[in-house]
Amino acid sequence: MQTHSLTKSKYSLEVMGKVLVYTFLIFITILSLIPFLWMLSASLKWDKDVFRFPIEWIPSEPRWSNYVEIWQTIPLGKFIFNTAKLTIIVTILQMFTSSFAAYAFAKLNFKFKKGLFLAYIATIAMPWQVYMVPQFIMMRGFHLNNTHLAIICLQAFSAFGVFLMRQFYQSIPDDLCEAARIDGMNEYMIWGKIMLPLSKPALSTLIIFAFVATWNDFLGPMIYLTRTELKTIQIGLRMFITQYSSEYGLIMAASVVVLIPVLIVFLSLQKFFVEGIATSGIKG
Repeated sequence: MQTHSLTKSKYSLEVMGKVLVYTFLIFITILSLIPFLWMLSASLKWDKDVFRFPIEWIPSEPRWSNYVEIWQTIPLGKFIFNTAKLTIIVTILQMFTSSFAAYAFAKLNFKFKKGLFLAYIATIAMPWQVYMVPQFIMMRGFHLNNTHLAIICLQAFSAFGVFLMRQFYQSIPDDLCEAARIDGMNEYMIWGKIMLPLSKPALSTLIIFAFVATWNDFLGPMIYLTRTELKTIQIGLRMFITQYSSEYGLIMAASVVVLIPVLIVFLSLQKFFVEGIATSGIKG
C-alpha cells in the first residue's frame, strides 16, 4: 500500500512538472509572437493609429490599401527580385563551399589540417565590423562596388557553415568512405554520391541560416549598393522614412510581405532543422 502511494505521488510530481514546463513554453511562445502580431495589426492601420495606446489589436477600420500602396510608393517588386536573386545564389554557393570544405576537414588527412580548421573557425569570433572597411577597399580595387557580385563573393563562404557540416560529417563512419575508395570511387564521387545524400538534415539547417542571414542583410547592401535598381528590400524599406515623416503603416505592410518567403523556407525545412542541429554535435 505504501509503495502504491509513493508511485502515485511520484507520478503526480512528474505530471505537475510537465504541466509547468509546457505552461512556461506556451508563455514564451506567446511572448515571442506578440511583436509579429503587433506588426500584422499595424500593417492595417493609419500612421496616426500605429502607436496609439492602448493597442487596438484588431483595427475597427482595417486599411487594406496599405498592401496596394507599398507596390506603388517604392519599386518593391524590383527590391524583392534583387533580394531573392542574391539570397538564392549565396545560399547555393554556401551549400557547396561549406560541404566541400567540411568533407576535407572531416574525412581527409593533410598537413596542418587542424591548424587550418581552427584558424578558419576562429574568424567566427571576429565581428564583421572589424574588417568591413578592408573588404570594401578590396572590392573597390576589384571595381566590384555597386554590383551584386561584390556581395555574392563576400558571402559565398561561411566559417559557421563549414563547422556545422564538418560536425555532421564526423558522425558518418569512416569505414563508409574507405569502402567507397576500395570500390574505386575518388574523393569527388564520395562527396557527391555518399556524403551529400546523407547530409540532408545538416544541409537543410545550413540553408535556413544562409537564407535568413542573406535575406535580412542590411549593412552589406547598404555599403556596396547605392543605385536604386540594385538595392535590396532591407534598404528599400528605409525609403518609407523621409526627413519629415515616416509611413509606419506602409513599413509594417511591406515587412509582412517580406517575411513570407522566410516563413515558407523555414516551415518547409523545419522537420530537418532540429535533426541537423542535434546530429551536428554528436562527434567533436
